[in-house]
Amino acid sequence: MDDLFDGDDATGIAAAIRAGDVSAREVVEAAVARIEARNPVINAVTEQRIEAALAEVADGPPPGVLGGVPFAVKDLGADVAGMRSTGGSRLQADVVAREDSAVVARYRAAGLVVVGTTNAPEWGRNASTEPVLHGPTRNPYRLSHSAGGSSGGSAAAVASGMVPVAHGNDGGGSIRIPASACGLVGLKPTRARTPNAPRRTAFAYPVAVNHVLARSVRDSALLLDIGTGPAIGDPYVTPPPARPYVEEVGAPTGTRRVALSTVMPNGTPAHEACAAAATETAELLESLGHEVEEATPPYPVDALRLVMTTVMAVPMAAEIDARLAQLGRELREDDIEPFTRVLYDVACATSGREVVRGLQALEDAGHALGPFFERYDLLVTPTMPVPVPRLGVLDTTDIDAMYRNAAPYASLTSFCNATGQPAVSLPAGVDADGLPLGVQLAAAYGREDLLLRVAAQVEQARRGPPRRCGPRSGSAAASARGGDGSGSRRPRP
Repeated sequence: MDDLFDGDDATGIAAAIRAGDVSAREVVEAAVARIEARNPVINAVTEQRIEAALAEVADGPPPGVLGGVPFAVKDLGADVAGMRSTGGSRLQADVVAREDSAVVARYRAAGLVVVGTTNAPEWGRNASTEPVLHGPTRNPYRLSHSAGGSSGGSAAAVASGMVPVAHGNDGGGSIRIPASACGLVGLKPTRARTPNAPRRTAFAYPVAVNHVLARSVRDSALLLDIGTGPAIGDPYVTPPPARPYVEEVGAPTGTRRVALSTVMPNGTPAHEACAAAATETAELLESLGHEVEEATPPYPVDALRLVMTTVMAVPMAAEIDARLAQLGRELREDDIEPFTRVLYDVACATSGREVVRGLQALEDAGHALGPFFERYDLLVTPTMPVPVPRLGVLDTTDIDAMYRNAAPYASLTSFCNATGQPAVSLPAGVDADGLPLGVQLAAAYGREDLLLRVAAQVEQARRGPPRRCGPRSGSAAASARGGDGSGSRRPRP
């Protein structure tokens, strides 16, 4: 079972179940055992779903292409019926979901077995997963460091081998940043590719979208096939793909025009190791027959800043107010974290006219960047232009630290959320400290097909057939005994 979990992806595990090599119950029991053994150190899973998961496989795997494969759902932006839906906030610590979100229902209909929910920063407003409610999620490669955010719990659960694939969502880099930090494949789909129902799309939308943290490109493609398509009544509808995304994996790519950029939108060069990873990937693409040149897009910096302070912050404030109305009381000091309180206060002082300008800024961003992606098929950048941070660098209880440190982490990912176009983070080795490096490939609106074709080509060229990206079994425990002195402590309750 360890060989299966550590040597294959969700697609491979499902195939082993169908072939009768292992039973679905054995696989789910193995996932539960791994969560119980590893989560006290990593702190990725916030609530387990054991009895219900085992009941779902008692008589064999559920029907579906991924029947019997263990799965985890991020505790933000999607719900699992009967499980807590906290959004990483003390204000919602006792909220229990009444129904599955549309995308979760689709995952379960494909046979995935939900074994738990995963940690997220409060309301997703951090590139590191360190909420006061649940404590920090630790990077399986080095426990003193962040697993990224806001889907850091899901990324750490996959990278540490608790589950082979997990749900995430991305409103500014929240799939791609933790994928980069944990050595995984993290695709942000095109705007509205997957549904958000029954949640209102004004909550951090239309810049955020649901998908997964995966070990392989083929898993990401398959899960996108499962999750794609609008729910009835959705306000945004993206044209469907010409064929299943999983058929793009291994399909010919043709010769593509590729731009390489290793600078942040403000012109600051990326860290040497991050830039080198992007450059190496561009050189690999060139060796595979693509045309590569250095070119930086006209990032709409002012529009992006306006989007973050209006389209993201104001809906969050509305959700907080709605929760307070349910409770019948005013906001208390210990309801939300200090950084969230700053964003909340800013949002409460924002006028309706400013919100409209924020929505218009989304359109301006698309118009500004559209011509660049007519000239180039793909843009290659570092996913993060700086190395994986230590825990505490992005501390939402320290306002000065957030203002001082936070800006770079999403600087190369958030533009795709504003424009709605897809982008994927791929593993690109490790830095001198042994922490993962990620490289981002971005494509034009609606071109996940192209991204998956080229991503699979890069994956194959680098490491052959899809295999697990994360550290091997026991590495988390080894890291806990390492010399940085942080791993032997349990995360905060």
